[in-house]
Amino acid sequence: MSTEPIQSYAYADASALRMSPSGRSLALETSGGATPGGEPERPRFFNGFLTAPTAAAAALLVVADVAATRYHRPGSAASLDPVITANGDRLRMESFSGCCGVHARLDILAPGLDGDDVGHGTTNVDVNVPLRRALAGLGGLDPLHLRVGPEGVEATTFEGRFVEKKVPLPQRWLRGFAESQVLAADFALRAEVPPAQAAAVVRSLPRLTGGSGARTTRWVVPAGGTLRPVSRPVPGAVCLPGAERLTVLTPVLRHATGVRLYAPETAGSAATAVAWEVGLPGMRLTLLLSPSASRGFSGEGGVLHDLATEPAARDAERVAELLAWEPTLDVAVLAAQAGLAPARVRAALTVLGTAGQIGYDLAEQAYFHRHLPWAAGDAEARNPRLRGARALVAEGAVRLDGALAWVGQDAHTHLVRVDDCGRASCTCLWWARYQGGRGPCKHVLAAGMVRGAGTGGAAAPTTETAPTTEATTAVTA
Repeated sequence: MSTEPIQSYAYADASALRMSPSGRSLALETSGGATPGGEPERPRFFNGFLTAPTAAAAALLVVADVAATRYHRPGSAASLDPVITANGDRLRMESFSGCCGVHARLDILAPGLDGDDVGHGTTNVDVNVPLRRALAGLGGLDPLHLRVGPEGVEATTFEGRFVEKKVPLPQRWLRGFAESQVLAADFALRAEVPPAQAAAVVRSLPRLTGGSGARTTRWVVPAGGTLRPVSRPVPGAVCLPGAERLTVLTPVLRHATGVRLYAPETAGSAATAVAWEVGLPGMRLTLLLSPSASRGFSGEGGVLHDLATEPAARDAERVAELLAWEPTLDVAVLAAQAGLAPARVRAALTVLGTAGQIGYDLAEQAYFHRHLPWAAGDAEARNPRLRGARALVAEGAVRLDGALAWVGQDAHTHLVRVDDCGRASCTCLWWARYQGGRGPCKHVLAAGMVRGAGTGGAAAPTTETAPTTEATTAVTA
């Protein structure tokens, strides 16, 4: 039985694709959320037309399909309602897969919208099975009207039109939002290829099956506008981890204007995360894949060092006051406004990301603001490594000796070492298996907390990433 709290979505009506003598209308119903004017029951964000309706329908379907799919241990997955953010000049629709290893985001930019002004705020939108079927069958050149939010206040009072869903609050989504933006911020553009080339690669991938899940890892080398398959991770290669997960892009690639691949600039022989950005008329669809289908973003640990430092938590409160659903956040501008160094602003954004308030746009290489119904610290409260580190510090179980630290008590004591480059390592089982590839262990975190307290909040040591395998992902913190 799930121990997660229950989230209730209340919609004035079911979202639907409706036909009328004047054309087609896509009505996306909203539930709850936050806006500059408060927290209305059903906010309204946009009323107008989509300039590329068929492409938009295919992209919306990808976001909905990701939310309804488990790529690791496939099975029945609750179709959680996607999150939509209105940033004043664009709409962003996001979802995570049921296993939290795939993040999908559709950015409908100003050229893709023709209508009244876009509002500001974040909410959930109803994407039900009949709507998904209608989107899958949408074609033709007729215009498509888009309405995000109820037609009017009176729509909420019509008897029989009220729709309510009760689903477990997706805590893994919260940690996924936090970890994915930290991961993406370290990506670089690795390839830009024509849609036909990207489609050829996707067609060559194995399809997801109910029995096997996404287990295939492929490598491609960008070369002159092509992606050349290779059998192993040679220099310059880009990893396609859990490659079956990319096949969800098949319906949308026929509408693409270009495809970009983002990944870490340097990688060894281990599988790494990757993002595929599909350019569409007036839109961008980004699919971010975790390093393997068995590794959800919720367990990556990239936020832990910043969460472990007291200055970052205090700075986050100051930076949060400056956010207002901006489509792009300039770190330098925020630093000047908050009176903080850019590095401290980035750490503060990481902390705010644990409440789902920060995302990262690879195309613009910039953060953006959203607002979700979680409080900063919720992710921290559910992170066993961070809780364990704080307990070790509270028990006085950290003893510093220069670059060394003995962490723990009696037979459970481990040695944490920091080398001349500031990289930390530990003798515990977690470190032996992951070598920092999934963030620091609780012993490294605890040592960093104590060192920081003794140096006025000095930065925690970095962790060195080393190869990981799917076989070790069952280890817990």
